[in-house]
Amino acid sequence: MKKSISIIISLLLAIPIWSRDYNIVTQGKAIGDGKILNTKIIQSAIDQLSKEGGGRIIFPKGSYLTGCIQIKSGIELYLEKEAVILGSTNPDDYYPLNKLDNTTAESDNSKLALILGYKAKNIALSGEGTIDGQGLALALNIDSLHHAGLRIDPNYNVRRMRPNETARPKLFFLSECTNISITGLHLMNSACWGVTFDLCSGLSIDQVSMINRAYWNNDGFDIIDCHNVKITRCKINSADDGICLKSYHPDANNDSIYIADCEVRSSASAIKFGTASWGGFKNITIDDIRVFDTFRSAIAIESVDGGHIENININNIIAKNTGNALFIRLGHRAGEHPGTIKNISIRNMTVEIPFERPDINYDLRGPEVDFFHNPFPSSITGIPEYYIEGIHLENIEITYPGRATKGMAYIPLNRLNQVPEQIDKYPEFSMFGELPSWGFYIRHAKNIKMKNVKLKLTEPDYRPAIIMDDVKGESLEQLFFPLDKREQIIIVNN
Repeated sequence: MKKSISIIISLLLAIPIWSRDYNIVTQGKAIGDGKILNTKIIQSAIDQLSKEGGGRIIFPKGSYLTGCIQIKSGIELYLEKEAVILGSTNPDDYYPLNKLDNTTAESDNSKLALILGYKAKNIALSGEGTIDGQGLALALNIDSLHHAGLRIDPNYNVRRMRPNETARPKLFFLSECTNISITGLHLMNSACWGVTFDLCSGLSIDQVSMINRAYWNNDGFDIIDCHNVKITRCKINSADDGICLKSYHPDANNDSIYIADCEVRSSASAIKFGTASWGGFKNITIDDIRVFDTFRSAIAIESVDGGHIENININNIIAKNTGNALFIRLGHRAGEHPGTIKNISIRNMTVEIPFERPDINYDLRGPEVDFFHNPFPSSITGIPEYYIEGIHLENIEITYPGRATKGMAYIPLNRLNQVPEQIDKYPEFSMFGELPSWGFYIRHAKNIKMKNVKLKLTEPDYRPAIIMDDVKGESLEQLFFPLDKREQIIIVNN
């Protein structure tokens, strides 16, 4: 008998905390009409279940209007099909993450969010439902209140006529949380970035779709100095960067990140390291990514604030109608010393670059540069005395539009020093202005290996395909170019 009781107790202890279900309507008395504010009801349910050891809060079919809520340890928010958590459009219904005790979350961006979490463990958001931030209406209300003098944004962007990012809420902002699962949900319409995870560990995002095109600066997923992250089978359509790894903490980094089987559309870059790059990024695998209609880079890897980027493996990237294939940049915008970029492997990448901007059919489009230029090549650039090291490109095929003309912009080969270093500038593939090659521009780099690289042109281009300026230890094998009598690779060792 004692043995049987012991077995029963063991089985009960093994039952997940989320087996305790709490229906937010039948038990919590929430109203799913999209009009009645349910913030207090939802927060009370979270607080109660977390205090009792955890549980699953079920949102049945309906639209549940709410302001900011704080998720706590042991809580799962489960949205059934046709259930919607609807963000309030009243900015007074939101408070920042740093209102929570002793948070160390860093960001040059908003600390406001619809769902906040700080030092929570074993949390989940799942189901077939939707989380809708109503970001456009919320942002326009913030803007109107600023101009009416009722809620002044001290950082209001006068030039672009919009509230600063710090005044606009995200969908999620979770900081220093452990064991987080985001599964199956439809996320949409943030007033700022989409979802941000800061100094978290054990994060899994699977089969999540995000449409974040309600307003400016609408990133998809932002991962800040997190460890053990898995992002799989997600679809992202964002007005700014799609999946963005950032580092704001000089003594921390992103480590052990796996991103696979995702689809990204963006009016900025699809997958990006940076721009914030204080600590760094290491041991990151990116596999099987499909990119469409993306204004900037399919892959952007940037260290400009002293961060260290190393051991990055990228495989099987297909990008169609995308403005730039690859941008790798080591600069020195901030930080005591420049960082490092080394040991980057990119294999099996196919990119098609159009002549016109790829996001022309979007309502929100990335800002175009304000100077004349021909189509930009991919670029791998360090700065004088600080080299990017160990870049391995294999089985790469990039189709460029061509149609360069010297009447639009022109840098002859005897004036390569005309290309500015831009050491402390914001990193972007257009940052150098006109470039003298059409396929790759590589400068201040060591041990660059290119194998089975095919560069194609839809129409002719008068520039050489590749320029290597101050490059040491290059290995070039099986490079293919359009049939042309001109020299296609120019190597200048300064």
